[in-house]
Amino acid sequence: MAKIEETLAKIGLSQNEIKVYLTLNDHGSMKAGRIAKIAKMDRSSAYNAIQMLLEKGLVSYVLIGKVKWFQAAGPKRILEYVKEQEDDIQSILPELQERHKRNKIEGQVRLFKGIKGVKSVFLDIIRTGKDNFVFGSEGQFSERMPEFAYQFDRMKKEKGIRTKLILRKDRKEIDSKTSDHKYLPNISESPAVTNIYGDKIAIIIWTDEPEGIIIENAAAAKAYKSYFDSLWKNAKDIKK
Repeated sequence: MAKIEETLAKIGLSQNEIKVYLTLNDHGSMKAGRIAKIAKMDRSSAYNAIQMLLEKGLVSYVLIGKVKWFQAAGPKRILEYVKEQEDDIQSILPELQERHKRNKIEGQVRLFKGIKGVKSVFLDIIRTGKDNFVFGSEGQFSERMPEFAYQFDRMKKEKGIRTKLILRKDRKEIDSKTSDHKYLPNISESPAVTNIYGDKIAIIIWTDEPEGIIIENAAAAKAYKSYFDSLWKNAKDIKK
């Protein structure tokens, strides 16, 4: 039950809406007063929740005499509701993206926390569509997020993105089809991995709760790339 309520909350239903929907889904058609009693809610809150669910198309009613009997729409209607939300968002994306570009501040810094936050950083690399230049990797990405790491490699191939990695000696990366590797001796192990792509620098810190930082600044990215090129020139090829 907790999983169902958590998922319904994620798609935007309030706690009262969830209570009413599950009451009708579990017990079948009934009057508003009965819904409030079973859901253990006051009548006013139950009526408001019913109205919101009616507007979402998740609840319907029939009139028997002058009395409304409410019933939950079939569970598959939830998928339709989510798809409708997705369609609505798709319709406004072009304008939102244009406004986002207009007001973007040069040199902005964004901080991301947790596994989902780090995933956003890697998706930004894909969206940018530029080759990625990396140093400091210890293979944390493929170890901590193996399924997404596989998807990331596939997306790189589709976008034609290549990666150059400077590694600590004796370190190896799983991906070799879209990546080139070299190593430098006498480098200490570090939880911080630096990515340089396009006009951006992303630093991922692989602690217990990982963090990602994206710095969007063309001059800074150019300087970092210059340092990377110098290191790459002096790095050694990894024997296969």
